[in-house]
Amino acid sequence: MESEICIYTFSPFGFEGSLVTVEVDLRRGIPAVDIVGLADGAVRESRERMRSAVINSGFDFPCERVLISLSPSDLKKEGAGFDLPLALAVLIQSKKNDFKFIEENIMVMGELELNGNLRPVRAVHAAAATAASSGIKMCIVPYENAEEARAAGNMKVFGAKNLTEAFSALSNAELFSSKKQIRNLNSLLVSEEGMIEKHGILFAPVEKGFEYGEIKNQKELIRAVQIAAAGGHNLLAYGAPGCGKTLSLQKFSALLPLLTPEESASVTRIHSIAGLLSKGSSIIRKPVFRQPHQTASIEGMCGGGSQCRPGEISLAHNGVLFLDEASEFKSSVLQMLRVPLESRTITISRAGRTTVYPADFQLLMSANPCPCGNFGSKEKICLCSARSVEQYWKKFSAPLLDRVDIRIRVDPERQSSGPSRTTDELREEIALAVSIQRQRQGKRNSRLLPSDIEKICITDNEAKKLLDEAAEKYEFSPRAAAGCLKVSRTIADMKGLKTINGECMKEAVLLRKNENLIAGML
Repeated sequence: MESEICIYTFSPFGFEGSLVTVEVDLRRGIPAVDIVGLADGAVRESRERMRSAVINSGFDFPCERVLISLSPSDLKKEGAGFDLPLALAVLIQSKKNDFKFIEENIMVMGELELNGNLRPVRAVHAAAATAASSGIKMCIVPYENAEEARAAGNMKVFGAKNLTEAFSALSNAELFSSKKQIRNLNSLLVSEEGMIEKHGILFAPVEKGFEYGEIKNQKELIRAVQIAAAGGHNLLAYGAPGCGKTLSLQKFSALLPLLTPEESASVTRIHSIAGLLSKGSSIIRKPVFRQPHQTASIEGMCGGGSQCRPGEISLAHNGVLFLDEASEFKSSVLQMLRVPLESRTITISRAGRTTVYPADFQLLMSANPCPCGNFGSKEKICLCSARSVEQYWKKFSAPLLDRVDIRIRVDPERQSSGPSRTTDELREEIALAVSIQRQRQGKRNSRLLPSDIEKICITDNEAKKLLDEAAEKYEFSPRAAAGCLKVSRTIADMKGLKTINGECMKEAVLLRKNENLIAGML
């Protein structure tokens, strides 16, 4: 009986990628393997690896002329993940009269070694999710990628260690549901054992080096960091070298709750496409913290290349992008951040193809007050000219700074003495604010649209008066005024208040008006 099995594989490109159908025809002629369908160099080389792997696994390679078609034919096929699907498709065609194969559509990915063993490949999570959305229910991938594929959901996944195991699975559906192969999806979402729950919000245990209680004399900075974590607000900390701004911001991820399953799905897909998922991992639940070097290029930040790989801003999706010594980044890199900060996405176009990556990240920046770092210090002398200080701060254009709701000057000479609150204590108010935001609209306060602000950021008379006076005194733009409302809404949420009062608004204005301290330097 002729099998109705159909082999699909995946060609990664950008965030979406495409399913590829693998068809094989055996015909008379000089023994050879031909591949049609816009295959790149790595895919064309698959025929040699495939032939050796098939023979070294104990199978007979067809003596006929083998034609392999990859469709759609106008889509460029790239990557080493085509080895296994090509080998299985050839074996199915050559042995279709000897075996009864599973009568299912099946998605296959994997790179073959010459001895028949399988190597893990990237983009397996994206491939499994795309296949599941297309109605494909079965998947064969390398054993190291199996957890990654199962995390996509709605898929029966078989993790094969070699070509022999993968071929056996094609004729035995029970292998896909064996206890060694399948697990409860909830276990993939990270066991809640050991997690810390506050107000219904889950946090990961505090790791060594992420304890805020160890930081001394930085209460104002830690308060600003706490508010930023509670509402997802962008933050700029500036001050003299060694004042503690970098240390405080590098611990920021400890204040963030675990991602929801919906948030983690897109984050996992992006890291799968980039090949950054660790061996045997399934799904990312901890918010990502990315800290690129100051020499990063626009392509490194935005993404690109022949396959439109994700850049730093997409890898920081639903997480944090931290630019330490932000003034040392190229001006073009800093200005590039403006559109993604507003749209929460980035569109990449390469060679007539376009992809859209999600880029909903929280921006943290640290900077010195001047090139030498001593500007404004009472104890040290600044050797920078007025023009050099002006050029230094001009890298932070007004449109970029306007999108940063919290600006905090870190000055050890005016900071409160004593240790900061512990990470666990800071999480208490953050959890309350996050819980309220999720119940209210399902998005962070920093993401509120103008129409949302009118409904959610309800102020009393004192708060409204304070904002009006501050807007006039400090010449706030409409976006700056809206930023004050969003920050004050977060502060009110941290206190469990339904209405923004004058105290909340005053703190929000103080955090925003630090732009005038910057302006005073120019």
